[in-house]
Formats: sequence, structure tokens, C-alpha cells
Amino acid sequence: MTKTKQRRSHGATIKVLAVAIGAVGSTASHAAAFQLLEGNASGLGNAYAGSAAVAEDASTVFFNPAGMTLLPGRNLAFSVDLVRPQAEFSNGGSTNAFAQGPGGNGGDAGDWAAIPAGYMTWQLTDRLFAGLGVGAPFGLKTQYNNDWAGRFHAIKSELKTVNINPSIAFKVNDVFSIGLGVNFQRIDADLTNAVNAAAIAGAGATALGRIRGDDTAWGWNIGAMFQLSPDTRLGATYRSKVDYKLEGTARFSGLNAAGAAAAPTLNALRGGDVTADVELPDTATFSVMQKISDRWTMLGDISWTGWSTLQELAVDRVDGVNVTTEELKWRDTWRVAFGGTYAYTDALSLKFGLAWDQTPVRDTTRLPRVPDEDRVWLSFGLQWRPDATSAVDVGYAHLFVKDAKINTNGGNALAKGTLVGEYENSVDILGVQYSTRF
Repeated sequence: MTKTKQRRSHGATIKVLAVAIGAVGSTASHAAAFQLLEGNASGLGNAYAGSAAVAEDASTVFFNPAGMTLLPGRNLAFSVDLVRPQAEFSNGGSTNAFAQGPGGNGGDAGDWAAIPAGYMTWQLTDRLFAGLGVGAPFGLKTQYNNDWAGRFHAIKSELKTVNINPSIAFKVNDVFSIGLGVNFQRIDADLTNAVNAAAIAGAGATALGRIRGDDTAWGWNIGAMFQLSPDTRLGATYRSKVDYKLEGTARFSGLNAAGAAAAPTLNALRGGDVTADVELPDTATFSVMQKISDRWTMLGDISWTGWSTLQELAVDRVDGVNVTTEELKWRDTWRVAFGGTYAYTDALSLKFGLAWDQTPVRDTTRLPRVPDEDRVWLSFGLQWRPDATSAVDVGYAHLFVKDAKINTNGGNALAKGTLVGEYENSVDILGVQYSTRF
């Protein structure tokens, strides 16, 4: 390739990653709680089984940076996952906040979202490799009708992250490789709910409370790869916690006529500049890839997420006045996945996967902002390789989510009422990815 063509290739690659950075933002929670596993589409067909051992394209930057040592030359991968979560509430005897109407079931709190990701890797020497990844490791969006039964607990809940992940890997020998990355991460949060303003403006008065905040923080990740034989590969990876101190505002506006009259008083009492400490969890994954014939490759992994870092969400004004506190009491979780890839022809491979994904949410502290439960993944996919240096992946997964019971008064039954009922949840994911070596 001439130098001119090389420069053009680099320019095109940088433009693709720039698009990825700008596009990350639409979010939907479909792994446990609000973790997003969809760092690529090539792993979707296997339910992300073997994610730390596969290293078949540049997305290994996120899943295990040590895998870059298996990618000669320069590599690019770009993926988009389209996600459709469903979260439908059925009332089971909720009680109303004081002097407020009963409200409905809220409609489907889920909606379509797109999650893009982009990756590049470079082979610097025979043993040294570098990479860059852009993605969204966490995200959430639920939104109910303004007049639903749980409006005093939640209406809109949206959390977005963008993670920029430069990495480096070193091939120690033919058996062992190690990789290390740093993570620059941004978080944006937007929470709304109705506020009972009856004490200020009289019976039936409700205002809309909105809390918005953002922050940036740093984390790190490390991975190792073990090629035990030509047919057996092990991978292990760890991604650190990320500590945020979100800064933003709390504002109150009129949700009904009486609430509009109460909004100035609420803003004087509880509105203003606010802060919230949030610690997103660390994760650890151990994976295996085993080739059992010329055409069959089996994959498996087990992963752990330290969700117990989230015990409550407290939002305080900068002068120390508490605006709201939501009790979480989440627990650490496990995920187990199994999958396989069948090389139907030299150009076409078929994928399948099955996974069990544990929720961190306890039955006693489930909230309508995250009406989460355990889930089972069933995934299918295919990979088409039009030539020796490129591949197109298409994957689909359906997540069977256990019905989630809820019984919460949000710590203040008089102001919020008690939300009692059950959620019927499910998720569909469709992913597409293009990978190339140049």
C-alpha cells in the first residue's frame, strides 16, 4: 500500500471512530441492572460467551486487551446494537399519595435504543500492540406516562455513559499475553418524578421534579490470554470501579395548574445546585475457547460484577440539604454463558449462545426506575467473510426476564403512596458489525 493510501485509510478510520463517539448516547438497560454488554455485535450471537478469550476482531480492546496480540497489522471494527426492552407494570393494590388520583399502569416503560461502538488496533512490533475503543458500558432509560400510579416514585430515568479506552498489549511468548487499558468515562443522568405539593398549594397539587447531573472520571482494565494449545485458549480480565461525583441541578415546574403555583416555593426549599456520589461497579471475567473439530468451536465464561457498591442514591444540595434519597441495597452478581460457533463453509459461520444473568436488585428494594430481575439469554448469529481480511456479523438475542414484583413506598408513603404490583419484562437485541484488517 502506498503512503498516500495509508494516510487515507487512517483518515477514514479516525472519521468512523469520531462518528462512534458522537453517536453513543441512546441507552437501554438489558444486561443486569443498567450494565451494557453490547460492546460489539460479533459476540451477540454467542450471548457473549467466551468474551475474554475469543479476540476475533478489534473489539477485544474492551473485552480483553491482551487479545490484541492475536490481531496482526491494523484492525478496525464498528458495530451497532438495536435494543428493544419491554417493562409493563400491572397494578396489584397500590395506595395513593395523600389527596392524589389513582393513576394508570404507565404504559410500556421501554423503547428502542441504539448502542454503537468502535475499535482500532495496531501492531507496533512483533510483541507490542496498541488499541483504542469507544463504547457505552452502562446505560438506562425507562419512561412512564405522567399520570401513572407510580408517578411520585419515577417518571423518567435516563443514564448515559461514554467510555474512551486506549490500551496496550505485550506478547510475552507463544503461550502468554497481557494487556492494560485506561478508561476516560463520562456520565450524564436525568431523573424526573411527580412531587406531591398538596401541603403548599392544596389538595391535588402536583409539580414535576427534575434532577440532572454529569461528571467525568477515570478507570482502568487489565487482561491476560493463555494459549494452552492450538485448540485451547483461556482469557481473564478485570475492569475497575469508576467513582463519580455528579454535579447538576434540581428544578421543579408545574405538572398541573396547582403545581405550577407551588413550583417557586419548592425551588426555594429544595431546588438549586446539587451533587451525588455514584460508584459504578468493577467486573471480572474468566473465559475459555475450545476448538473441538475443524468446524466446531465451543465457548464459555463466568463473570462477576460488584454491584454492592450501590447501596443508596442520595442527591443533596451544595449547602447540605437533601433533595432525595433512594434506597438500593444492591448485591454483587454472577453471569454464566455458554455458546458455540459452527463453520458452515470457509466464508460462513453460524453462532448460538445461552446465558443466565443475575440481577443485583433485591425484591425488598426494587424501584420503578430499575424494575430488574434475573434473565436468560437465547442468542443466534452468523458471520460472513467476503474475503480474507473482512467480516460482517449479524446477531440476535431474546432475553427472557423473570416477572419482577414491586412493593415500595419510597421511604415516604404519605407523599409518594405505596406502589404494589408486578412487571412483565423482556428484551430483544439485533446487532450488526463490520470488521476489517488493513
